[in-house]
Amino acid sequence: MAQFTNTNKLLPASVLEAFKYEIAQDIGIDNEIKNRGWGGISSRDCGRVGGKMGGSMVKVLIRQAEEAMANNQFLT
Repeated sequence: MAQFTNTNKLLPASVLEAFKYEIAQDIGIDNEIKNRGWGGISSRDCGRVGGKMGGSMVKVLIRQAEEAMANNQFLT
């Protein structure tokens, strides 16, 4: 049976949830979500939201790593 480790999240769940709805609004599917919920959204549109979230998070992580390296602060 698989065991999952408790990992620290980069952002609290409430922030991620708000970010998800903000992206949905940006790509124009927020009314569909309000009417049908996330379960009524196509996988293509859900992928568009997830892709934008992932891309944005990667940019933030890269920026944080660059700042840490510039300040000689290394994550362990």
